[in-house]
Amino acid sequence: MQTIGAATTQAHTPSHTQAHTNTQARRATHSQPDLELVAVPRDESFKVWSHGYPYRTVRWHFHPEYEIHLITSTTGKYFVGDFIGGFAPGNLVMIGPNLPHNWVSSVPHDEQVDERCLVLQFDAEFIARAMEAFPEFRRVEPLLDASRWGLLFTPETGAAAEPILREMLGAQGMRRVTLFFSLLDLLVQSAGPAPLASETYRADPARYAGTRINHVLTFIGKNLSQELRETELAELAGQSVSAFSRYFRRHTGVSFVRYVNQLRINLACQLLMSGELSITDICYQVGFNNLSNFNRQFLLLKDMSPSRWRAYQQLNAASAASKDETLHGVEASG
Repeated sequence: MQTIGAATTQAHTPSHTQAHTNTQARRATHSQPDLELVAVPRDESFKVWSHGYPYRTVRWHFHPEYEIHLITSTTGKYFVGDFIGGFAPGNLVMIGPNLPHNWVSSVPHDEQVDERCLVLQFDAEFIARAMEAFPEFRRVEPLLDASRWGLLFTPETGAAAEPILREMLGAQGMRRVTLFFSLLDLLVQSAGPAPLASETYRADPARYAGTRINHVLTFIGKNLSQELRETELAELAGQSVSAFSRYFRRHTGVSFVRYVNQLRINLACQLLMSGELSITDICYQVGFNNLSNFNRQFLLLKDMSPSRWRAYQQLNAASAASKDETLHGVEASG
């Protein structure tokens, strides 16, 4: 393994792609990590997703959730705490809470990769509840403790984990939870994973959160239902509006307005699933100031209206209830 202090210099002149990768690598190791807001849906216990490259979360960042990260395409450099190493497809890493990390792929500027990795994220509270409910689950504790420094698993474990993660992407209900437990069981039983960050490395989220962008993102998260003006956020960041706009896009991958709208629509989806509020009430509760704009933004991000989205969720819930009734009828007759 290679740490920052032991980094070597290429003897040959790097290619354009390699030079770009090396520039990103220097930024990753010499700047404060950004806070990533992991939005786990209200009716789910964890988040599983995939993304391509380039992508807005591909930056030096941290979050309080655990993360299991599998590379499915591209090669490049990855950074975990004070560790730097090379990755290729099959690279499976588990990241502990608040441990800074990033994967930088070696691809040309104009190349777009549809899927670069599969990602699973879950918080400590969920795991604590699982261990309380199932004593057998405590076998995962050493794995969780060791992940504070990052863990690299063997290529064989990475190959075994990929079909589980892929099925999780579309799984629902109990099957989703079963796959989660299967994946952790695979990791617990795998041949000794290698720690990545040095033993002396300590994550310091309080210090990271002091960076300018994290102050802004935290403020947005806490005040999502209130009116948010870019001029006020720029003032909070100590920048002009134009400088703040460039700065925000560079760190999040999207404009300030789009970022806020995405968070608000995600919150609206959670409220729509609860079925307790009218669409008009939800519109104002998540921070939109008129119904037509809410409907327009919802359609833009979800490809359907809020009412249709809710109707589909109700259809899905009714289908699940019908299956339960059928199952209970079979048990009663048996």
